Amino acid sequence: MAAEVVGGAFLSASLQVLLDRLASQEVVDFIRGKKLDEGMLKKLKIKLLSANAVLNDTEEMQMKNQSVKEWLDELKEAIFDAEDLMAEINAEALRCKLEGEGGTSQVLKLPTTSFVAFGKAIESKMADILDRLEYVLAQKSLLGLENSVQNRPLRRLPATSLVEESGVYGRDTEKEDIISLLISDDVNSDKVSVIPIAGMGGIGKTTLAQVAYNDDRVTEHFDLRVWVFVSAEFDVFAITKTIFEAVTCQTCGMQDLNKLQVELKKALNGKKFLFVHDDVWNTNYEYWNLLKRPFELGARGSKIIVTTRNERVASMMGTVPTYRLRAISDEDCWRVFAKHAFNNAGLGAHLGLEEIGRKIVKKCRGLPLAAKSLGGLLRCELSYEKWERILKSDVWELSDEENAILPSLWLSYYDLPSHLKRCFAYCSIFPKDYEFSKAELVSLWMAEELLLPQKKKRIEEVGEEYFEVLISRSLFQKSSSSQFLFTMHDLVNDLATFVSGKFSLRLDDDDLPNLISKARHLSYSNGTTYNLRRFEALSEAKCLRTFLPIGWGNVKELPFFNQLLSAVRFLRVLSLCMYPIIELPESIGNLKHLRYLDLSETQIKEIPNPVCTLYNLQTLLLSYCRNLTRLPTNMGSLINLRHLDIEGTPLEEMPLHMCRMKDLQALTDFVLGKDSGSRIKELRELQYLREVFAFRVFKTLSMLRMFQMPI
Repeated sequence: MAAEVVGGAFLSASLQVLLDRLASQEVVDFIRGKKLDEGMLKKLKIKLLSANAVLNDTEEMQMKNQSVKEWLDELKEAIFDAEDLMAEINAEALRCKLEGEGGTSQVLKLPTTSFVAFGKAIESKMADILDRLEYVLAQKSLLGLENSVQNRPLRRLPATSLVEESGVYGRDTEKEDIISLLISDDVNSDKVSVIPIAGMGGIGKTTLAQVAYNDDRVTEHFDLRVWVFVSAEFDVFAITKTIFEAVTCQTCGMQDLNKLQVELKKALNGKKFLFVHDDVWNTNYEYWNLLKRPFELGARGSKIIVTTRNERVASMMGTVPTYRLRAISDEDCWRVFAKHAFNNAGLGAHLGLEEIGRKIVKKCRGLPLAAKSLGGLLRCELSYEKWERILKSDVWELSDEENAILPSLWLSYYDLPSHLKRCFAYCSIFPKDYEFSKAELVSLWMAEELLLPQKKKRIEEVGEEYFEVLISRSLFQKSSSSQFLFTMHDLVNDLATFVSGKFSLRLDDDDLPNLISKARHLSYSNGTTYNLRRFEALSEAKCLRTFLPIGWGNVKELPFFNQLLSAVRFLRVLSLCMYPIIELPESIGNLKHLRYLDLSETQIKEIPNPVCTLYNLQTLLLSYCRNLTRLPTNMGSLINLRHLDIEGTPLEEMPLHMCRMKDLQALTDFVLGKDSGSRIKELRELQYLREVFAFRVFKTLSMLRMFQMPI
């Protein structure tokens, strides 16, 4: 299936992260210090490098070969298990480090026999992973996979300047806007104006440029018009040659860029021109700066239209504000679909299909390419059963011969830097139409260790940069309800879902019972009633990393909760937000890999002491816990805690030894209890604390917004 094309690129990004962790000083020092088999660690690294060498070749082959897809899934599962093994080593190294500091840890020192058992268990798991990797890699020759084969990425079909304008719907306003920009000659503007049109793949940027380019008012306004399909390879010589040949109406035999640019500059002298650079991906300013040098002798009022799905490209090339293209209405989407589905025969003969056709169009969510593609797929197809199959199927289940949507949106994913591929795939845990904040998603990425540390930058800043890149590439978009919230287009959400594959699930997935043992990330709408069998299936989720209920909770009991905590060992994200729980079980302390814990708006009365042994915890959300008045006295043991949210929670005072939480970045409130006058001084020792949003005085609960930090 076409959807299977993405696995290799995703896995390559995952491998790079794991290779970096294998080389970390913490892991190497721990293995050496505890006299574990260091040779096995080196063998694991070699096997992973060998796996990485064949991944480029698998991306295209798995489209046509189901065996390659299954091979890739086996390899991916082994990689995830290797990551979990590294997490075990890191967690134990951290525990031993805290014990060595003597005085803050509540964990008793392990007896020698226990540590020996731990070492043997680690070596046994590493040996198992090595065996699996060796077996999987041995199959590559049988599947025809060769080392170091570089495949050219899938690219969209080149577009020309010609357009069937009668098939363009819902763009009248946008067309007039662009034409107005083209034919206006503002004497105060740049001599050559560059107009960027930006938006997600398939939204109609090229079509809008085509209809404006061919409008009579535009053709009469310019002396010269040239259309150039640029795409991924921003070849300055090739683009210059295309423009020169169009301007001079002659074939160019020159091979020297300097001579070519000199001749083009002469040809453009005093001419008012319109160039369209369609589908630009290049973000290297030097390339653009070199390309545009011959254009400076054009007459004032010359214009260049740039179509791109990347906001950074638009900002780099544009001289006027970026024109951001939005989705069209459902009615206009239906008109696009109907034109291609009914072969211009009109609806009179096909009224029985209109109702189901409009339901199909709803899946397009205003994306003209999707409507056109599905309409073309059903063109002259009068079988109600075929239409119903398309309605019920996932868009990504269609083969690439049937479907132009996948290649269009796939490019946005493929073009991402490798470190962003996993971050985008992780977003598959969000249901469609879910609104998320930047801070929420960055905290989740951080908990899953998807952010690569950079010198002199807080890890949160790295995550914010990742987030901005995904916005700039139109994979995220601002919500209509709030400027601080974001969403993904439904088809982009589908893209993230099939990129992550069977390793990321939602509880309403029909295949959940069969796939749960493989899942690493799980979410579900906690406002929905589910069959108890689905919750019972969670006992098989041994490798689960994310448990993320989303939405307003109406669950009256959690029969699966204790079962879940006893089953999972590698959980990193646990949210029980808005659940009617009164207490946490002591077994919460077993989740030694937990980095994100959300207990907001629960009825919890106290935080059990074992939470203070969750040394990897980075984010603790306790907002509006109305029955919670105290935090554990050993909170200072959470040395990796970075975000503590206690807004609206009636704490009587802050716990002792907060100064030990050296990495604390943000604190929503600081409660001034009767004996906590001296504790406020501890804040001075938290050198990374950037924000204390409010100070509260216990009992009055009045908010003394004395100042907002930086401290």
